[in-house]
Amino acid sequence: MPVPFQLTSPRFQEGTPIPVAYTCEGDDLPPPLHWEGEPPGTRSFALVMQDPDAPDPANPRTTWTHWVLYNLPPNIHDIPESMLPESLPAGAREALNDWKRMGYGGPCPPVGRHRYFYRVFALDTVLPDMGHATWKQLERAMEGHILAQTELIGTYEKVHHPQH
Repeated sequence: MPVPFQLTSPRFQEGTPIPVAYTCEGDDLPPPLHWEGEPPGTRSFALVMQDPDAPDPANPRTTWTHWVLYNLPPNIHDIPESMLPESLPAGAREALNDWKRMGYGGPCPPVGRHRYFYRVFALDTVLPDMGHATWKQLERAMEGHILAQTELIGTYEKVHHPQH
């Protein structure tokens, strides 16, 4: 039986807290991720990390994009622990997060426990280099090319709350 397309991390399980090291209260570098089971014909992967609970889970108003990668080669199935942008696999590109920066911005919720969706898309194409693209631009470019997608959800609530 083929393995279903799945995304896992050795540092947290589905629905459990993301360790502080991968947040704005820690090193603010990405957690290790592993995916497998993509369909035949996959020519590249795209990855996005988003928080649908911004700014407050009790009254969410926006989905905040924390990290976007695309054109990950089809032989790559891992994001290593605390990967720096300069160690991206050859050909892979980053897009802008919602802080208008390239690269990873870890969980940093202003209030409450937020959910963070890590999603990997298997694409039947390699996308053009889109420069300082946003997630919305990447999403449009991926339309009609997504063979499969998988997700891993972690949560985070700040450890240190400012004193009032």
